[in-house]
Amino acid sequence: MKQTSKLNERYYTCPENDLLDQLQTSANGLDSEEANKRLTQFGLNKFSARNKEGLLKLFLNQLTTPIILILIAAAILSYFLGEALDAIIILVIILTSACLGFWQEKGAANAVNKLLQLIEVNTKILRDRKEVSLPTEQIVPGDIVILATGNIVPGDCRLLESKDLYADEASLTGETFPAEKKCCVLPAATRIAERNNVLHMGTHIVSGFAKAVVVQTGINTEFGSISQHLRNLKNETEFEKGIRHFGYLLMEVTTILITIIFFINVYFHRPIVDSLLFSLAIAVGLTPQLLPAIISFNLARGAANMAKQKVVVKKLSAIENVGSMNVLCSDKTGTITEGKVRLYKAVNYKGDESEKVFNTAYVNSIFESGFNNPIDEAIKIYKQPDTSGVTKIDELPYDFIRKRLSVLVNNANGKKILVKGAFNQVLGICKFVEDENGNLISVSELLDGIHQRYEAMSKEGYRILGVAYKSIEAGATSIKTEDEHDLIFLGMLLFTDPIKEDVIDTLSELLRLGVSVKIITGDNALVAAHVGRQVGLSNPKILTGEQLRKMSSEALVNLSGSTDLFAEVEPNQKERILLALKKAGNVVGFIGDGINDAPALHIADVGISVNGAVDVAMEAADIILLGNDLKVLANGVKEGRKTFANTLKYIFMATSANFGNMFSMAGASVFLSYLPLLPKQVLLTNMLTDIPEMTIATDSVDEVMIEKPRRMNISFIKKFMIVFGIISSLFDYTTFAVLLYWLHAGVDEFRTGWFTESVISASLIVLVIRTSNAFYKSRPGKLLLIATVAVIIITILLPYSPVAGPLGFIPLPLSFYAALGIIILLYVVAAEITKRLFYKWVAVK
Repeated sequence: MKQTSKLNERYYTCPENDLLDQLQTSANGLDSEEANKRLTQFGLNKFSARNKEGLLKLFLNQLTTPIILILIAAAILSYFLGEALDAIIILVIILTSACLGFWQEKGAANAVNKLLQLIEVNTKILRDRKEVSLPTEQIVPGDIVILATGNIVPGDCRLLESKDLYADEASLTGETFPAEKKCCVLPAATRIAERNNVLHMGTHIVSGFAKAVVVQTGINTEFGSISQHLRNLKNETEFEKGIRHFGYLLMEVTTILITIIFFINVYFHRPIVDSLLFSLAIAVGLTPQLLPAIISFNLARGAANMAKQKVVVKKLSAIENVGSMNVLCSDKTGTITEGKVRLYKAVNYKGDESEKVFNTAYVNSIFESGFNNPIDEAIKIYKQPDTSGVTKIDELPYDFIRKRLSVLVNNANGKKILVKGAFNQVLGICKFVEDENGNLISVSELLDGIHQRYEAMSKEGYRILGVAYKSIEAGATSIKTEDEHDLIFLGMLLFTDPIKEDVIDTLSELLRLGVSVKIITGDNALVAAHVGRQVGLSNPKILTGEQLRKMSSEALVNLSGSTDLFAEVEPNQKERILLALKKAGNVVGFIGDGINDAPALHIADVGISVNGAVDVAMEAADIILLGNDLKVLANGVKEGRKTFANTLKYIFMATSANFGNMFSMAGASVFLSYLPLLPKQVLLTNMLTDIPEMTIATDSVDEVMIEKPRRMNISFIKKFMIVFGIISSLFDYTTFAVLLYWLHAGVDEFRTGWFTESVISASLIVLVIRTSNAFYKSRPGKLLLIATVAVIIITILLPYSPVAGPLGFIPLPLSFYAALGIIILLYVVAAEITKRLFYKWVAVK
């Protein structure tokens, strides 16, 4: 088959059969053998894919930071100036650090890919003349797809059949209202937004049914051509912003420090190349180059732990927002309630049970061809009356504007339109009410009584739908919106959806974690209030959709925080509620599983959906719950906070002891007549101190870090870096004094002694600053403890090893180790006291 990108640029202009011929397919779809060939030819149906060079590129990414590149260039220059051994050692250390980063990021990527396989979106297609469901990534040009309400369009498609079809193309065209789609042939000059015989990849079906042939997939689609641009426009999470600002902070400090150090060394007439290498090595020490790898691995491990709690993370950076989330907005169905809607009874306008009301609703439900929904399922399992004499002629699908479903049927009594939907939307199009004897009464005469019964039943917690019908002329073959008027109101359907047994405990647990739950529902305020009282809100504060329409954005921002329930909410009002909560300073999560929830899922700081939700909701969400239960999410919040806490630990470690050591080097270079450490020794220090920090993802987390939401706070990190950097530096200078004035150390002895103190103290201080509690009351993770001990042993043995000479180390007297033990003990005590005072005086947000 030829490349579709050239063959079918104007696939909307030719007859359907001609297009099928061009695509070498048929209305019955492809066979498996041909589909596999096309999958090989065109690749997986997605916007980006790992190529064969993916691992090499991942490794090279570890070496492409500006500082590392300059350091490599300087090492090569050193080689040609006669310092071959030093240059080789520096390059070996750089490559070793790169391998550590590569291993961490590769593990993180593999973990994420395994998690995403749990939540693949499938598409119904015709394959081997049978309807099957396959992962969307396996769709190829020429496939025949079957689409219904809620489905994401899996490629650029040409319609072959359609019925009452509307698609949401806002993501592609910017058009707010759904676009009507139908089978036709269009002129070549037709603009994208006007191509109503085409369905575009990335858009979704709002209502109706479609059978279409896939013409373009992946990056050859209209959406694929702009996908990179769209990715660039994605909002940063608060966590990503914090990491970026942290990078700016380090860059400023590093630039100032290495510039000063370089010119000081040049001023004292030290070799320029050595001074440059030393300055760059300090820059590497200050720059935690493993930060991206460690964060990725930490987040991936957190995602794996959350998956064990039945929470699958699609976007790793969303984990931090889960931890900092303090408001969760959710519909009540399936989260607060069991999500198992049951029909309680069908009643007439007086509230008496009515067989005719149920039978009318039953026929309406069995002929509904859109998306499966719990309301229709509840009606169909309630009981099954005989419908053998009824045939379906046409259908007007449910949508979120009309809020009703109409079916045109034919039976022994002629043709009728049967309507079922939201109570007010059905009653509002009725002219008469039918009593138990079949008599017709004007709606206006009974309106007050009907509304009183509706309100009384709503206060009891019933969800209520209206049922109506009207006869239509014998020649009618279709139904239009204009036909939905002057109907006869039959009665109401009463549904129950009891709250979950453990929901009160779960809401209390979320509240204990600092997360308040706000219910957003389309149900009327009376039903919402009943649910609120059931979950422990004695006097819930409610805002209705009507009140929202009349309310200014500023007023909503002020009221959103104190509101418990948002009732009678229209789909587009969900976004407005979430924006108001965010403007009020909250980190907002939103649980959505419906077609109309996608915009709100995008707006939320944490978009959450459930496995089995409609495609468009799962695609928009950052996180997927494998169980539709708030308890699952509560566990996910805890795991998210553990992950964030461990990420923060690494940042604290990288900006305290490391900063202190590098600041000490800058000071030492002023009063020493030689470089305090050789560049290769500085890099080795940095690499060894990174080893314990690489295990931080497995570390245990104090309960105090889980109790409440926390956010990335650059101001706090800066203060932490300065305070603990100064403490570290003070004990470095103490070590200098011992080496110079007590041991009268020579150049190699000084460098060996300070290297030893620097690595050991930086490794041990990790155990202190990893917790805000007393370090002896917080047990570190097993791997962290093992790595710390291993690094200390390696550091002590290095001066006695065969590599000591090339590295510039010599054995030290035992008296130094005795002094070193005292210095490190005092350092740990000072750091512990400082930590207690710091956390007492500096507010942690």
